[in-house]
Amino acid sequence: MSAHGSKNVVLLALGANFGIAVAKFTAFVFTASSAMLAEAIHSLADTGNQLLLLLGMSRAAKPPDDRHEFGYKMESYFWSFVVAILLFSVGGLFALYEANHKFHEIHAAHAAGESTAMNNPSIAIGVLIVSIALEGYSWYAATKEVNQLRGEQGLWSFIESSKSTEIIVIWMEDTGALIGLLLALGGVGLVLVTGNPLWDVYSTASIGVLLIVIAFFVARETKSLLIGEPATPESIATIRRLAEETEGVARLINIRSMQLGEDEFLVAMKVHWDDGLDLKRVVANTNDLEARIRAAIPRARYIFVEADTFDPDKAGGAAPETPR
Repeated sequence: MSAHGSKNVVLLALGANFGIAVAKFTAFVFTASSAMLAEAIHSLADTGNQLLLLLGMSRAAKPPDDRHEFGYKMESYFWSFVVAILLFSVGGLFALYEANHKFHEIHAAHAAGESTAMNNPSIAIGVLIVSIALEGYSWYAATKEVNQLRGEQGLWSFIESSKSTEIIVIWMEDTGALIGLLLALGGVGLVLVTGNPLWDVYSTASIGVLLIVIAFFVARETKSLLIGEPATPESIATIRRLAEETEGVARLINIRSMQLGEDEFLVAMKVHWDDGLDLKRVVANTNDLEARIRAAIPRARYIFVEADTFDPDKAGGAAPETPR
């Protein structure tokens, strides 16, 4: 995905969630529904999360400097991980706290003989329906981008292998928000049908569990990238082929890579050159290999080729010898 495409999706989600948050807080004031409050806090947290994603994208665009010689691309991974923490704490844990608080409040009201009927339920239902429409549009835009990126690849496989955290975070947030809205609408509807205010509590708790589960998966994927995932198998296969096709390569001993950001990675390899090559020819062939890799895979930003001698006892996972 292009940075421009990612930013458009984030901005769309930001506008939608801010408007939804304001509407939900207004509805909570009139209804005192715990599900509405949990959903309002959820939308507020999502709004903050999108601001953090935009901050990460801005920071990731900074060029390399003396302090960070490989650049700042991993900033986007860091801020996506912070988003996961906020989803867990501000979204999930608050919803569970609110459900517990509302549960005890209802039981205390029953014990005192007080009414626990929901105030102005039509306002809550109207706000939830409008929110579903707005969130649905944001989810549709994010899903369209995900589908363009993954092609024929399975959705879960794409989520696990994607190097772009922004679109994954937005898509998972929007998916969780839609499900949460449906849970809130179901809770309010069941309160009206049954007269049992505990359905509001149950829907609030369900929203909390949902957000914690989503936060876990977002944190899992971003943590994996933060601690260093390799480049895609397709990129490594191309680099291996180009190395083995290079004149003078007797054996490609191994390849190691690390993703530095959505659109760049580092690759290092050990090469056993033909014994008859002099230093000048090794240097020329190395430069030629690096140029062909960069032409084939622009994302290969940093390429390191080390000349070495193949040792069967130390070459675990080495490529088979290239026939000449």
